[in-house]
Formats: sequence, structure tokens, C-alpha cells
Amino acid sequence: MSDFNGKSAYAPDYASYNWLGAPSDYDLSTNPDLGGNSRTENLNKWFQSGGPGLHYCGLRNGADHGSRSGFPVLWSGPTKVRAEHDLGLYGFFLGHYLPMMQFCGVTAAIVMGAVAERGRLLPAMVFTFIWATIVYCPLACWAWNVNGWAFKYGVMDYAGGGPVEIGSGFTALAYSMVLGRRQERMMLNFRPHNVSLILLGTCFLWFGWLGFNGGSSFGANLRATMACWNTNLTAAFAAITWVLLDWRLARKWSMVGWCSGTISGLVAATPASGFITPWASVILGVVTGIVCNYSTKIKYWIRIDDSMDVLAEHGIAGIVGLIFNALFGDDSIVGLDGVNTGSGVGGWVIHNYKQLYIQVAYIVAAAAYAFVVSAIIAFAINAIPGLKLRASEEAELLGMDDDQLGEFAYDYVEVRRDYLAWTPQKQVQLEDGHHIPDDQRYGIGEHSEDDARRPSSQRCQSLLRLVKLLSGTPPDTGEAVEVPSSILPGNEKTEGA
Repeated sequence: MSDFNGKSAYAPDYASYNWLGAPSDYDLSTNPDLGGNSRTENLNKWFQSGGPGLHYCGLRNGADHGSRSGFPVLWSGPTKVRAEHDLGLYGFFLGHYLPMMQFCGVTAAIVMGAVAERGRLLPAMVFTFIWATIVYCPLACWAWNVNGWAFKYGVMDYAGGGPVEIGSGFTALAYSMVLGRRQERMMLNFRPHNVSLILLGTCFLWFGWLGFNGGSSFGANLRATMACWNTNLTAAFAAITWVLLDWRLARKWSMVGWCSGTISGLVAATPASGFITPWASVILGVVTGIVCNYSTKIKYWIRIDDSMDVLAEHGIAGIVGLIFNALFGDDSIVGLDGVNTGSGVGGWVIHNYKQLYIQVAYIVAAAAYAFVVSAIIAFAINAIPGLKLRASEEAELLGMDDDQLGEFAYDYVEVRRDYLAWTPQKQVQLEDGHHIPDDQRYGIGEHSEDDARRPSSQRCQSLLRLVKLLSGTPPDTGEAVEVPSSILPGNEKTEGA
């Protein structure tokens, strides 16, 4: 007869990730009332992820368990989950190299926001390859390699405030500087072309960011849980703050503002979510929303057309997150991973006041290196024949989708917001853009003929007057507004008429 009384023994007393079965002896907790002190013990012994345990046990050799091989954990007592096979280099690739490549790819995608509406695709791809090698890889090595100077210096950068956020923000600024500003006449009636896609993309990003930040704890542990929770808090409060600031000016509840605030909050949480407490994350979200919202004005001060506000929402938000590590970094959060227990890593809240200048030095080094080297790379590529970064004026008017890809996002829409935006389709992509004669530039004949007879300065003046008329603003006294007869009510032309 069995002596088993239905209760498994507490063994081992100090269980951790590889333990599946009865929990550890709770009497061994450093604080039975509050659940333990993460500064002195591994609290993950109270946290069991049953899903992975069931999964790996179910993959074990069926010969070990006969017909019960699908659910061995239900038939056995406490057992250790172990890998049956050494994955070797393949496992190391999946667990380390693949995430690092994804970090690099995400950063490059953020940088490409700088080329919007005026940048050519081929030079941008060449730039991305060289930049990833010369700029991103050194920044990642500084922070995450055990031999990196920032790692040795004691920099607190949880998931990429330097390599990903500062790197992308200041690289985009340098690329935008080399590209030059967009044409002013292209910005007269500028609006986001699809707010629904902006919202959908933001939701996808938020979901993915939880894996980005949670996974940076390198395990299914309590620090990963805290990082995800902090990420949500920071993003939510940054979004609220941004929307309120926009409402103050426009008296509108902007969805684009909500998305912008959410992204800036997610960015600020990237370096900080694994170091600071939830209450500090709330403060971080509010501060990030304010700072990044006002940082969108920087591009006007320095006259660099950062079209997607990559500097404000990524570069500046990353800086804010790194600064918060120096102020609110807490070793009790760091110790939740069960590996850095008792490390003493933190900032001012644990009286580590020198952490501030360490973080500032890292921020200055990362920002300066990313901007200067990226600008040099962009200038060098732009000087190579056939790799001019910027598209021609005609290509900008035609649109980058049509000029570079030969495709439209909305091919079924044939009515444009600006009556001058009608252009004939061009089949051949030229190295320096499309050369469309003035009398063929617009799809409506009267527009082309009228535009070809006037100098460019007069065209812009007429366009401004027309915009005033169509928007309901009375023109200045004495202004003669020339309106092509074809756009007046009752004079529309139809195909074949």
C-alpha cells in the first residue's frame, strides 16, 4: 500500500525556473506577509509558468511514459523539466542572434521615416546596410556586450534606449538634413492620408512592444511581467498627456495625437521598463508626453524637415527614459529576474547619485556618434553617381509610390485633393526622376496649358490664391484669383465628352 498522502514534499527548498511540481517552502520567505524581498531572494520560486512545463514535458519521448506521454506531468510527482536534446548553434541563433537582428531591422525601419515623400529607395537600401554595420552594431555593442564600454561603465539601458531609440532618432535627423526640406507647395494641404492605418499600426506596435520589452528580461520571470506592466502604464499616460496638449490648441480629440503619444510612451519605456517601479512609470508617461509633444517644434527651429518626427518620438523619448533610470531605477525591480538578486543596480531612489552622470555621458556619446557618422555616410552615398538620395521635383509631384514602386495605395481613387495633383502615368523610372514637360504635367489639359504659360513664381501665387478661395478665406484686396474654368460648377468634363 502506498504511503503517498496526496501532498508532494517541498523539494528542493529553493526552486527556480527548472522546477515543475509543488512550490517551495513558503516558510523560507524573507517576508511571509508581503511575499519576500527581491533584493535578497529569488521570488520566481513562487511563480510557476505551467504552460511551458506542460509543453516541454509533452514533447518528451513517448517510450518513457507509454500511453500517458502527452501529459506526463499529470501522472508524475515533482519532476525537473530538462531539454532532451542540445539545440547547439541553432538554439543559440534562435535565442540570441535572431532577436538581435530583429532589433536592428526595427531600428532601420524607424530611420526610413526620414525619407518620406522625397527619398529614393535604392540609395536608402545602400545606406541601411552601411549604417547597420558602422552605426547600429557599435551602439548595440556598447550597451549589451559584456566588453562594451557602456556595459562596463554601469549604464542602465534595459531594451535599447541607446541603440534603437537614440540611434534611430538622430540617424533620421542626419538623413533628413542631407535630403533637404520637402517642397513648400507640396505642404499647402497636407493631412494624414489614412488615420485608420495609423491607429492599426499603433495597436500592432503596442502589442509587439510587450514582447520587445518583456522579452528583454531573458526569461519567463517576474521582471518580464513588471516590464510589460510598466510599458502599458507609460504608453497609456503618455497618450493621454499628448491628446490633452493637442486639445488645448485645437479643441479636438486627435487620434493621430493619441497614436503619437502612445509611441513616445512605448519608446520611453524601452530603456526604463525593467528598472523602474510602476508609480515611476506613470510619471515617466506624463513627462514623456509633455517633452515629446513640445519636441516636435525642434525641426522648425533647426530647419531640418524630419517628416515623421522620428527625433521627437524616438530620440527624445529614449533620452527621457534613460534619464528616468538614473532617477527612479530600483534594484528591487532588477532582482525580479532571479539572476540579478542583490545586484544593487539602481538610481537616486536607492541613493546611487552617480548614476545620473553615467546616463548623461552615455546619451551624449550615443547621440553624437549616431548623428555624425550617419551624416557622413549619407553625404558619401549622395555623392556617388546613380545613388542620389533625393528624388526629382517631378517625382515628388508624382508621388514616391508611383515613382519608385509603380504602385498606388489607392489605385481606385482618381480624384485628388489638389486640382494640380493630376499627372499622367509614367512607365519608365529614371535615375534622376521623371522629366515631364510643363504642358503635360497635369491630367486636365486646361491646367497643363495654363501652367506652362506662366513662370513658376506666378504659378505658386495663383495656387495660394486658389487655396484661399476654396477654403473660404477671402483673398487680399486687389488680388485677382485665376480659377480654371474646368473646375467651376457646371463645367466639369467627363471622359469622352
